[in-house]
Amino acid sequence: MASHKTLVVTPPVFRLEEDVNLEETGRTLGVATNPANNSAAIFVAQAPGQKSSANDVDPIYICSLDDLPDKERHAFITDTTVIFKLFQKLMEETKNQQNQLLQADDKVLEAIRKLCVDYVEHIKEIWVDSSRPDTTTGFSSDHYQRLLTVFSLFVLLFVPEPGFEDAPFGEDLMEWLNMYFIAPSTEDGEQLSTLDKPWEHENFWTYLKRTTLRGLTKATTFFLDTLTRHPSDNLPGLAQELIPIINSQPHLQSFNSEREFMQAHHRWRERVKAVRVQMERVPEGDRADDVEFWWDNLSDIVGILEGRGDIVQRVCEEFEEPDWKEVCAAWGIFVNPRLRRQELPGIVAKVLETLPPDPTYDEDMIHSNLLSGLPAKALQYSAQLDPWLAAHMADVMEALKLLEGEFDTSTGLSTRDSYILAYAEYLHADPTLWRQCVAYMYSCSEQGKLRADEVLLHVPLRLGKRAPEDASVEEDIRHGDLVGALKEISQTCFENQREDVRRTVCRIAAQTLVHEKEYGLAISYCKSAEDWAGLGRVIDRILNEYIAHGPDAFVRCASQVAPSLQEWALHGESRGVFMHRLMFAVCYARFHDFRAAGQLQDAASELVAMLQEGVAPRAWWAVLLSDAAELLQHDHALLFSQDGALQILRTMNEVSTRALQGGEDEYLDVLRRVQKGDTKDVARRLKVVRLALAKYFARYNVAEGTFMH
Repeated sequence: MASHKTLVVTPPVFRLEEDVNLEETGRTLGVATNPANNSAAIFVAQAPGQKSSANDVDPIYICSLDDLPDKERHAFITDTTVIFKLFQKLMEETKNQQNQLLQADDKVLEAIRKLCVDYVEHIKEIWVDSSRPDTTTGFSSDHYQRLLTVFSLFVLLFVPEPGFEDAPFGEDLMEWLNMYFIAPSTEDGEQLSTLDKPWEHENFWTYLKRTTLRGLTKATTFFLDTLTRHPSDNLPGLAQELIPIINSQPHLQSFNSEREFMQAHHRWRERVKAVRVQMERVPEGDRADDVEFWWDNLSDIVGILEGRGDIVQRVCEEFEEPDWKEVCAAWGIFVNPRLRRQELPGIVAKVLETLPPDPTYDEDMIHSNLLSGLPAKALQYSAQLDPWLAAHMADVMEALKLLEGEFDTSTGLSTRDSYILAYAEYLHADPTLWRQCVAYMYSCSEQGKLRADEVLLHVPLRLGKRAPEDASVEEDIRHGDLVGALKEISQTCFENQREDVRRTVCRIAAQTLVHEKEYGLAISYCKSAEDWAGLGRVIDRILNEYIAHGPDAFVRCASQVAPSLQEWALHGESRGVFMHRLMFAVCYARFHDFRAAGQLQDAASELVAMLQEGVAPRAWWAVLLSDAAELLQHDHALLFSQDGALQILRTMNEVSTRALQGGEDEYLDVLRRVQKGDTKDVARRLKVVRLALAKYFARYNVAEGTFMH
């Protein structure tokens, strides 16, 4: 289904005047594709087994495998994706409410038709926009006109109004033909109308035959009326006989029933036969004028009105640019006014034997296959014309059961999914269209859903520092609000039940925020992702702030996670060791806040509480003991109670004992890193703590008048 493309790189790898054979130089052309956005890196590389020189420097070309949509195309894509989503919603609701065939439900068919008409209207809009002289669109207006002729014909053939599926079809087909394939041209008519004797112009009778075939009543009767000035004794009278007949040709929409229409048509056809009888009475000598044999030309017009298929086809073949579609449409007007849609393929096959479609013209091939009742084959040419067209027609075709049994054996995908995913890959070339891309992918089978997952996982979250104009968005993110891409990704995952993807994206967001030192938000996203190991790593990063940069930096970081701790405690949530580590970071930051503010009594109480309640990890006990030394040596007050001092002593004894028993790394490593020293420095610091404890107990005993044992 994918067409071959030629990628042109600038500057060229080799110039035209250079006669370079890569194989002889020991090099080859390499390519590396980027699945994130359908781009490719093209470069000249050494062939296998060849050694490269340090002086060999060749450029690397970054090319897109698809043309990026321009402004108008971008708007067209986003607008029609809305219709596509509504169509998918309709199909989902239909599956949930009923098991009967869609064709049996007029309400569903009516809804499908409405959405298809919406597609047509959007194509018309972009066709008009791209036709403006000031438009510099990547696709020409002709391209969108082709889309319009194809999709409108598809709707006309396969999505009729409910109740009219079996109605005569010729007039609708002719209306479509006249709307998009105008003939004869307006210029031809204007030129003939300025002549005193238009019948003497070489194009007169050709023009008159074509207006008759096309049902252009006003133009036909106008030029028939000019024949009243013709010098022939018989032609003026015959032309006057034809004018009221053509004006009164019955049309189905003017009658309440098909039966009434056919009765009127038979009466009308009798009037045409009467003109034929009059023509046969014209003497041979009066059947020509000075220019040509007028009788044969008028006979062709009467033959068309009589519904003679051989004349209809011959007249069309004699036009300068014959069109097989014109024969088919005229057939349903004149030859068989009761022509049904299901009868069209037989007529088309007969016409195409002498007027085949242009095999090099995708639009013509699509028309012929649609009118021949071959929708699956029409999709093949639609994909070559525009992946948008093939995707949306295939989507509707599957809903209407037109693609049953159609399957792509090479990919394991249904025909519908194959075209939908091909279009989604086209959208993937533009990173800004990721929302539309995944909407199409998620509408497919599991293979498509997995592709959509990968697209979502590679969407840039843009959670880093922003430009001033994005300050409001940044502020929302800093307050914990899901905004921008992250919010849309989460919503997309929710709508498509891709919880694993949402959690992964939240983990990615958390990692990004950790690098930005936005630890509070990082913890929130870890919680949303249920990534408890990641939560532990975030807490470790916060604690490392203390080790690397001291109390001030640590307090700033830890203050971000305090609200999360309060929220979890309020909801009674607990995650064991992770909750304890988070609680320690918050409590330890509070300790430093108290100490910096001169609230030493509160700082001492906080320190003891961390040890007594088991909040502090063993690895941090030595750090807390070191912090306690300053408070123990305070000159003006005894900041610790007897129990508090004893708790510090017990902790001191356990740290010392465990360190001597081979637990230095477990108990002393953090203090060593804080002090940026070695084991001897840590030992000296702990001796200071032990001495401070001894002096504190002595002061406490004197102050209380007791002796401790």
